Amino acid sequence: MTDESTSADRGEVTPPEFDPEDALVLDDDRFAPENVALVTGAASGIGRATALVLAENGLTVVGTDVDEEGLAGTAEKADEFDVPGTVETVAGDLREDVPGIVESAAEHGRITYLANVAGMQHIDPIEEFPMDAYDAMQDVMVRAPVELSKHCLPRMREAGFGCVGNMASVHGHYVTSDKVAYNVAKFGLRGLTQSIAAESRGDTEAEGNVRAFSISTGYVKTPLVTDQIPDTAEQRGVSVQEVVEDVMLGQSRTTEMMTPVEVANLFAFGFSEHASHLNGGDLRFDDGMTLTYE
Repeated sequence: MTDESTSADRGEVTPPEFDPEDALVLDDDRFAPENVALVTGAASGIGRATALVLAENGLTVVGTDVDEEGLAGTAEKADEFDVPGTVETVAGDLREDVPGIVESAAEHGRITYLANVAGMQHIDPIEEFPMDAYDAMQDVMVRAPVELSKHCLPRMREAGFGCVGNMASVHGHYVTSDKVAYNVAKFGLRGLTQSIAAESRGDTEAEGNVRAFSISTGYVKTPLVTDQIPDTAEQRGVSVQEVVEDVMLGQSRTTEMMTPVEVANLFAFGFSEHASHLNGGDLRFDDGMTLTYE
C-alpha cells in the first residue's frame, strides 16, 4: 500500500518534503551564479521545489510570492541543504508588483530564466462561479506571466540567451468540470508559450537564443491540489480516497500523483542546453491522462 493511499484512508493527502537527492542536476555552463532564475509561486509546492532544484544546479534564484512566511521557508530550506547556488526572495503581489519584482530580481544578476509557476484554484460550476475569483485567477495565472515575460525578455536578449518556462497543466489540453477559470488559464499559458516562440527568431543570434516551453502534468501532490481534495469529495458526495483514485487518477495509467520535485526537474531540463530545440513545445507528463482510453 502506498503512502498516498494510506493517508487517503485517513482522510488526507499530504504534500511531500523536498529531498535534494531527488533533484536533477545537469552539466550546463549557463547554470552559473551570475545568471538569475526568477520563480513565481516560490513559497510552496512546485514553485518552492523549482527554486530549490535550480539552486541545486548552481543558479542564483529569486523566488517571489505574496506569502512572505512561505518564501522565508524556501530560503531556509536552501540554507539547510547548502545548495551550490543561492535563493533570494522578494515578496510581491503578481497583480500589482510585477515591474518591481523584476527590478529586484535584476539586482542579483542577469535574468536569464523565468519560471511562471504561481497558481490558484476555485471549484464551482460556471453558473455559480464568482467573477471576482475568476478575475483574480486570470490576473495571477495569465496576465502576470505575460507581464513578467514582457519585462524579462529584453533582459534575456541583452544577456544573449534566455528561456521562459510556464506551468501549464493537463487542463491545458482537456478540461474537467467546475474549474472554468483554471481551465481557461492553463490554455492561456500554452498560448503565451507559443507566442514567445513565434517572436523568438530575431535579427541576431542573441535575439534568437531566447525560447519558451510549457509543462503539462496531471495532478501533483502540492498544497494547491491536496487542499482541494476535501472540497471535491464533499461536492461529489464521495470519500477522499475516491477523489484521489477515481477523480484525479481515474484517467491516468498510474497509481500515484507526481511530486513537486519531479515537476521542478522538468523546469531544470527545459531551461538547460540539453533542451535547446524545445521552443514553443509542451512537456506533457500526464501519465496517459490524455490521448488514451480503456
